[in-house]
Amino acid sequence: MHFPRMPIEAESPEQLGYERVKFNLTESSVRDRSLGELGLDLSDLTLCYTDHFGRPDLRAAIAARAGGGLTGDNVLITAGASAALFIVAISLLDRSDHMIVARPNYATNIDTPRILGCEVDCLDLDFGQDFALDPDALAARIRPTTRLISLTTPHNPTGVAIPAETLARVIDIAERAGVHVLVDETYRDMSFVPPAPVAATLSDRAISVGSLSKSFGIPGARVGWITARDPALIHRFLCAKEQIGICGSVVDEAIAWRAYSQADTWLPANDARVRQAYERVAAWMAREPLLEWVPPGGGCVCFPRIRADAGVDAAAFHRILNDTYAAYVAPGHWFEQSDRFMRIGYGWPLAEELDGGLAAISASLRAAIGG
Repeated sequence: MHFPRMPIEAESPEQLGYERVKFNLTESSVRDRSLGELGLDLSDLTLCYTDHFGRPDLRAAIAARAGGGLTGDNVLITAGASAALFIVAISLLDRSDHMIVARPNYATNIDTPRILGCEVDCLDLDFGQDFALDPDALAARIRPTTRLISLTTPHNPTGVAIPAETLARVIDIAERAGVHVLVDETYRDMSFVPPAPVAATLSDRAISVGSLSKSFGIPGARVGWITARDPALIHRFLCAKEQIGICGSVVDEAIAWRAYSQADTWLPANDARVRQAYERVAAWMAREPLLEWVPPGGGCVCFPRIRADAGVDAAAFHRILNDTYAAYVAPGHWFEQSDRFMRIGYGWPLAEELDGGLAAISASLRAAIGG
């Protein structure tokens, strides 16, 4: 089995070298936190194997925040949300299977099923329809061989959130067809609109994935999780996890527990910072005639595009942005879209960095008019 390298990873700023980036608008999380900010002393931590399901108090806390009667037994800790998505795909999909995935999307949600050899049916979200998910269009794609529906909310890269009533319809479709629904909820703790319930609380057919990388700003501690109401699913995912790495890192899970226990303090403060950053981007978009967008409903990213009539050469724009201004966005091809699109991450940069990056985008757009 061959895994080609995904552009979103090969072209990431950590691979390019942060020293070359002045204005980093590619990041899809809030600002990274330091270990000292957590007030955590790990000097007495025994470096042993940990519970294969993950640290029990962390799992119990995740379940309690999800609600719906879930317990720690419904949660499996993984090495980040990316590992969770990988585990779900390899556990539920075979070569003869069919799955439906909303696109654009985080690359792993599309590439891993393709590598497994199953038929990946992309349900393209339309800019003209505000990237809204159409349950009827989804239902029309269900086949006897369909095994999985893969969604994200709030959506990466657009920031659009799936309304609770739409999610309920999708789950009803899945239950009637006897398929599973994977909902990547890594941005759920950053929402400008009332969030839908955690999908796993709604059905035995629903699987939720979460992470501490985005809202909590600790992607360097590789901790994510899978939540499912069906104990047979959790057992199935555990078996895959044990084949990959037996258990998680006791160090990472200690850091994760400390961060998660601060959620009631950290998340409201984080929401305020993200909201301020969003307002800066919205004000800039209102006075930038060469771009158009669908305003996000959550997360800390948005996905504007260059207007078709702007006369801007997209390739020249990205080259000028990088080479002249040392500013970086996530180009559309990271998400199998035209490079007229760009994902702008506004939760990670400081205010002055965000303003500088947005100004660089505007200048680069004008420099690229006519190619």
